[in-house]
Amino acid sequence: MYRMISCTLLVLLHISIVKGNSAPKYSHYDPSTSMYLQCDQCPPGMYIKQDCTTEKNTECAPCPSNHYSDTWNSNTECYFCNVVCKELQYIKQECNGTHNRLCECAAGLYLDLEFCVPHKECHPGYGVVQEAKGTPESDTVCRPCPEGTFSDATSATARCQRHTDCKKLGIKVVYQGDSEHNALCQPDGSFCEIDITLCEEAFFRFVPNNWLTVIAQTLPSTMISSQPIDGVQEKLYPQEQKFHVLKLWKDHNRESESGKFLFQDLQVCEKRVSKQIGRLNMTTSQLWTLMQSLPGKKISKGEVETTVKVCRQPDQVLKLLNLWRNKNGGDTINLLKVIKTSRLPKMLRRTIKKLERFLNSDAMYRLYQKLLLEIFGSQTQPAKVDYK
Repeated sequence: MYRMISCTLLVLLHISIVKGNSAPKYSHYDPSTSMYLQCDQCPPGMYIKQDCTTEKNTECAPCPSNHYSDTWNSNTECYFCNVVCKELQYIKQECNGTHNRLCECAAGLYLDLEFCVPHKECHPGYGVVQEAKGTPESDTVCRPCPEGTFSDATSATARCQRHTDCKKLGIKVVYQGDSEHNALCQPDGSFCEIDITLCEEAFFRFVPNNWLTVIAQTLPSTMISSQPIDGVQEKLYPQEQKFHVLKLWKDHNRESESGKFLFQDLQVCEKRVSKQIGRLNMTTSQLWTLMQSLPGKKISKGEVETTVKVCRQPDQVLKLLNLWRNKNGGDTINLLKVIKTSRLPKMLRRTIKKLERFLNSDAMYRLYQKLLLEIFGSQTQPAKVDYK
């Protein structure tokens, strides 16, 4: 009788001690006391090596290699890692003490019964539902493009896009667009016009700023009367001053016999620049990355998107560089030397370097010398000019 009372007290004492423990319990019959004990379960990654007694807590041991337990448990052994990845699946998580091996279909595929199959592609006029795009476990869901949107691609990832708002861009609507086609806008040629081309900038920069008055004196008074040279120097960046006056000179001499030869050389230069840039066929994202790599005041994403929609290649790159120059009063030619190209595609980096070398070549300086001859004739009078 005394022995039974003592055992009962020990069991009650054990229960009171483990009550504060957060581990889940399991019921175990203890033959030595003929009592059912509430033993601690083992945590994930372990199994029961020895059940608890009135004197000892449960003894747990780690799962052996290639075995696991993923929950609190009262098992006397761990589960075997039995998952084998199927064809076109890869191991997302290898077997460890707490998890079975986890397999997943490769990108662009999902598990259909026992096989990884490609996600369904949405046809033109249909877009991928954002909340139901394809995952490794589920297929893509397509839906018709609602009014005001379109999809012109066969794709398992493309969503319906909004039609271009021609009116917002300030240009004429040629075609309103439907579920399969974007709206078509009539490009406004004036938007894509460039006030100073890269070729003009490449050789205009050789002209010293203190030659502006000399050059201005060769122009008809009607061309500069409304904006005297002093006013130009006050209102514009130093680099822009020479561009403004030289553009006036260029426009004035456009029809002259002697000026035509100079303009032909410029056109050859500009065609070469356009040919190099035209090969790039840059995406909106790449143009945006290029603009972000420039120093100074940034070109906005809206300006990039508008330029892409309105201008054609290669005018897009040239227009954006022109917008940057106008914002910063900078020197695009020198900019090409220091532009951060590390984030740009390899093809674009090489083109920029080639363009920079070409625009800084001796050919540009020869154009500059030809310009002086056209302005001053055979007597360029360099000795009378202060180069300081």
